[in-house]
Amino acid sequence: MTTTTLTTTPSSGSVEADLRHVRVVSRKPAIAYVVVVALLALLLALAPREGDTNFRFSAESDAIRIPDVSVPGMTVAWICVALTAVIALAAVALLRVHRSAPLWMSAVFALVGFVAFLSWAGAGSDRDFPVTRLVGGAVLLAVPLVFGALGGVIGERAGVVNIAIESQLLAGAFFAAVVGSLTKNPFAGLFAAILAGMLVALLLGVFAISYRVDQVIVGVVLNVLVIGLTSFLYSEVLVPQAQRLNETVRFTPLRIPVLAEIPVLGPALFNQSLVVYLMYIAVPVVWFALYRTRWGLRVRSVGEHPKAADTVGIKVERTRYRAVLIAGGVVGIGGAFYTVVSVSSFGKEMTAGAGYIALAAVIFGKWDPVRAAFAALLFGFASNLEGALSVVGAPVPSQFMLMLPYVVTLLAVAGLVGRSRAPAADGVAYVKE
Repeated sequence: MTTTTLTTTPSSGSVEADLRHVRVVSRKPAIAYVVVVALLALLLALAPREGDTNFRFSAESDAIRIPDVSVPGMTVAWICVALTAVIALAAVALLRVHRSAPLWMSAVFALVGFVAFLSWAGAGSDRDFPVTRLVGGAVLLAVPLVFGALGGVIGERAGVVNIAIESQLLAGAFFAAVVGSLTKNPFAGLFAAILAGMLVALLLGVFAISYRVDQVIVGVVLNVLVIGLTSFLYSEVLVPQAQRLNETVRFTPLRIPVLAEIPVLGPALFNQSLVVYLMYIAVPVVWFALYRTRWGLRVRSVGEHPKAADTVGIKVERTRYRAVLIAGGVVGIGGAFYTVVSVSSFGKEMTAGAGYIALAAVIFGKWDPVRAAFAALLFGFASNLEGALSVVGAPVPSQFMLMLPYVVTLLAVAGLVGRSRAPAADGVAYVKE
C-alpha cells in the first residue's frame, strides 16, 4: 500500500505529486499478529488445563541461583494472550495511519506468545520447565543455522542466490568427520569443513557466474548431488571403516570465568565449544565487513547494480566469486558443528534441511547479518521446544513438535517479517555489454 502527498503550485494551479512523501506500508505483520492471537485463544478455549506451571531458572551447580517460579498456568496464558491482542491492535492502529509495525514489536509479540504457550503446556505438570536448558539447547541448534544464514547473506548481497546452503553444510559435516577422524584433531576437521564449503561454493560460482545457469536450479542440483554423494560414501566407505574414518574427537566446552556465572544466560552462552564462540564473533565481523569496508561496499554494489559497479571499475564477476567463496567457507564452519561439536560421527543426511531454514532466516532477516542471526536463533528455539515440552509431558502430539520449526519458518517469512526487498540484482547473471 502506498500513500502520496499532493501539493498545489500557486502560480499554475496544477497539482503535482511530491514523491518525497511516498511510503510503502505492509499489511502482513498486522494480519499475522491477528491470526496468531486467534489461534492461541482458540487453543486455550478448546483445551484448558488445570494447575500451576513451574519454571526452573538455575541448576544445582550454578554459583548464583535464581529461585524457581510457579505461576497459575491458564491465568498467565490468558494474560499473555491479552497482551498479544493489545500488540495486534497497536499494529492495526499503526496500519491505519500508514505506518508499519517496527521490528521490536514483532520480537515482543513472539516472546509473549511463547510465554503464553509454555504456560499452557506446563500447567498441571509435576516437572519444571528448564529455562537454562531451553536457552542453551536453542543456541546449539541455531549454530549451523546462523553460519548458514551468514553465508546466504554474503552471497545474496553479491547477487548470487545460494540455494546450495544445505549442500555446503552437509559437505562440511562429511569432510570434518573424515579428516577429524584420520587426524584425531578437531581443528583439522574444522579446516577441512571450510574447504569443503568453499569447494561447493566454487561449483556454484562456475555455473551461476561464469556460465550464467539459473542460480536456483544450480543450487537445487548441488543439494541433490551432495546428498547422493555423501550418502553413497557413507554406506560404502564410512560404515565399513567406522573406527578409522568416522569417529572424530570433538571440541570440549570452554567455560569463560565470570560470564558463565550470569544466571540463566551464563551457562547457556558462555560454557560452549570453540565453534559456538566463533559464531558470536562471526556475526559482528560479517556485519562490519559488509557495511564498513571497501570490500563490503563493492559486494553490495554488484548485488544492487552490477552495470554501474562495472562502470566505475569494479570487477563484477571477480567480486561475486570472492563473496561466494567466503560465504561457502562460513557455511562450512556450520557444517563442522555437526561432527566435531554435536556428535562424533557423520550420519546420512544429518543436516535434515537446516540449509533451507537458514535460507528462510536470510529472508526473515531482510538480508542483514545481525537480523538473520536473530532469526536463526528463533528457529533454533522452536526446534529445541520439542525437547522441553516432552520433559514436562505437554499434551502436544510429537508430529506437531517435529514440524514446529517449519511452521515458525512459514509464519516468519509469510507474516512477521513484513515488507522485505532482496538486492536488486539478486539471482540475475551479469552479462557485460
